[in-house]
Amino acid sequence: MRLSRYFLPTLKEAPSDAQIVSHQLMLRAGLIRQEAAGIYAWLPLGLRVLKKIEQIVREEQERAGAVELLMPTLQLADLWRESGRYDAYGPEMLRITDRHERELLYGPTNEEMITDIFRAYVKSYKALPLNLFHIQWKFRDERRPRFGVMRGREFLMKDAYSFDLDEASARKAYNRMFVAYLNTFARMGLKAVPMRADTGPIGGDLSHEFIVLADTGESQVFCDRRLVEMPAPGGDVDWSDLQSIVDERTSLYAATEEMHDAGRFEAETPADDRLTARGIEVGHIFYFGTKYSAPMKAKVAGPDGQDTEVHMGSYGVGVSRLLGAIIEASHDTGGIIWPDAVAPFDVQLISLRPDDPNVAAACEDALARLEAAGLDVLYDDTDERPGGKFATADLIGTPWQLVIGPKGLADGVVELKRRATGEKASLPLAEALGKLTA
Repeated sequence: MRLSRYFLPTLKEAPSDAQIVSHQLMLRAGLIRQEAAGIYAWLPLGLRVLKKIEQIVREEQERAGAVELLMPTLQLADLWRESGRYDAYGPEMLRITDRHERELLYGPTNEEMITDIFRAYVKSYKALPLNLFHIQWKFRDERRPRFGVMRGREFLMKDAYSFDLDEASARKAYNRMFVAYLNTFARMGLKAVPMRADTGPIGGDLSHEFIVLADTGESQVFCDRRLVEMPAPGGDVDWSDLQSIVDERTSLYAATEEMHDAGRFEAETPADDRLTARGIEVGHIFYFGTKYSAPMKAKVAGPDGQDTEVHMGSYGVGVSRLLGAIIEASHDTGGIIWPDAVAPFDVQLISLRPDDPNVAAACEDALARLEAAGLDVLYDDTDERPGGKFATADLIGTPWQLVIGPKGLADGVVELKRRATGEKASLPLAEALGKLTA
């Protein structure tokens, strides 16, 4: 992609109402534009990152056995009346009446709709276990939307829903999602701490939040440092028995300031293992049994032929919120530092003299070879001064910067910079390309 033909509206200064680093940098780097309080347009650079995060989430859900569908953003109010949540949910729910006086709502979550879909088609225990997920926009009418995509009103979310014959099977489904979440966040270069949580308006008696550690996070986290050092399970998980993985993590106690359990944390965690940090919630999982299946009559015929209410769980990941969380956890004074897996481009190719035939030829050669190797390249072929080009490259956080100029070419070298470390090396173009395509 040539920057001269791209749409990248960067800003030198962040708007004064942007209070946290991720909001400031997302606006400055041209990832988003605010259209209304808590509602954002996703500009091309931001959309590229959003799609990469979405794909990682999708792949880990499918690897855990979940099946993707897509539900609409608008839902019938009558479905929520069946579950008893329509009046109980509160003013965060945006309620709508169409021209035929039908009551609708802009979905903040999808437990009712997915239960309605399930009960329409699944009649026998032989179709279980089943886990269905979608990645869709949600709306919650926050009283005070703030912090950019961290607490917006419209947001992209992955929500999955498991259906099982009994509690034991449902808890296995819960554990599979627990592990899938650990893998998901690890692939994005994030340290995510799982911790017991309140079930809130979703309901049920078992729930975990996943908190990404970031110095500028909105919550204070008290956790066992071994939770942070413990790696994600990886690709060789034995999905037939996941309980040991869950027990291993949940036995290392964690809490936030909102849970008011700092005293218990100190009592149960050895002093040498205590870690107090800041964090951001990016995922939440729930087991709630028959909370929705009972009032909505979602039943299957069991092995004995008797109708049985299915046991359910739900599992959410804030896909759009993850951009803010990643930036909060990975930035410096120059701008964003994207982990490789979610970066909008792999390499930023910077021409210091686009009007120089030798530089232009070398850049075109590098661009062709990098793209042939499957890398996403942003080629800065603009007439901007070198200082401005370097500042833009640091701001948008591309993992590698390949700089080609007349002086370096005369000496037979180009400059290769690793954004995360700031390390620079002068080396022949072929060698630089080899490092990038290895």
